[in-house]
Amino acid sequence: MGVNICNTDKKIGFIGAGKMASAIMGGIVKSGFIDSKNVFAFDVSPEALKGAKENFNVNTADSIALLADSVDVVVIATKPFVAQDVLKELGGHTAGKLVISVMAGVTTSKIEAVLKEARVIRVMPNTPAFVKEGMCALCAGSAAKEEDMNFVDSMLSNIGRTARVDEADIDIVTAISGSGPAFYYYIIDKIARAGEKLGLDYKTCLTLSAQTALGSAKMLLENNQTPGELITAVTTPGGCTAVGNDVLKNSDIENILDRTIKDTMDKARALG
Repeated sequence: MGVNICNTDKKIGFIGAGKMASAIMGGIVKSGFIDSKNVFAFDVSPEALKGAKENFNVNTADSIALLADSVDVVVIATKPFVAQDVLKELGGHTAGKLVISVMAGVTTSKIEAVLKEARVIRVMPNTPAFVKEGMCALCAGSAAKEEDMNFVDSMLSNIGRTARVDEADIDIVTAISGSGPAFYYYIIDKIARAGEKLGLDYKTCLTLSAQTALGSAKMLLENNQTPGELITAVTTPGGCTAVGNDVLKNSDIENILDRTIKDTMDKARALG
């Protein structure tokens, strides 16, 4: 995980001002990582641009080319199906610049094929970035330098945690952390519904389930213990937790989760 630093020497431009771009913009501006006067945004949606301006006091640009010419770092935060159009407009405007892509399924080599003189880093973020608990995986393109990776690490640490991975593994990352929040929401909801069926109101059950998930995850991340060790710590032999553990061990849940992650990974790979 990176260390927050304030780097007012760099100007950062966002192509796309939607939810993920806004989460990153909000994190780096509100944390003091960068002054809002050094942040620029472009979006085909006037409403999205208006939101970025009102919420974070950033500059707006009239075109992708004008934005790129105004900044040192370009963040491409658009949907992947418009990648070719965006890259075409960026062509000739990113020489010597750092380009950060959060487009799912678009490889660094595809970006570099168009932006030949740019240094490219690909990022796979997730939606908990909205509450500064995001997980961002970073992989470097062929021309990216260590100092570029350090900069992106520091930048994205303002919205959660970061990890560096090989691009060959990015589809696994997509399945675990990119799509993963949806899977955890499903499990949290089903545990809450189980409690509701037994007579406790759903709102209380959902709070119990969600907070327990949050606390359990935090213990894993902050205590130097394995999941197995933490399971043992909360389980009394012959007790309540042991009975629940036995249900899980004797179920098909491991195979179901294996299939969930593999099928999601396969879909991410197909998109690429």
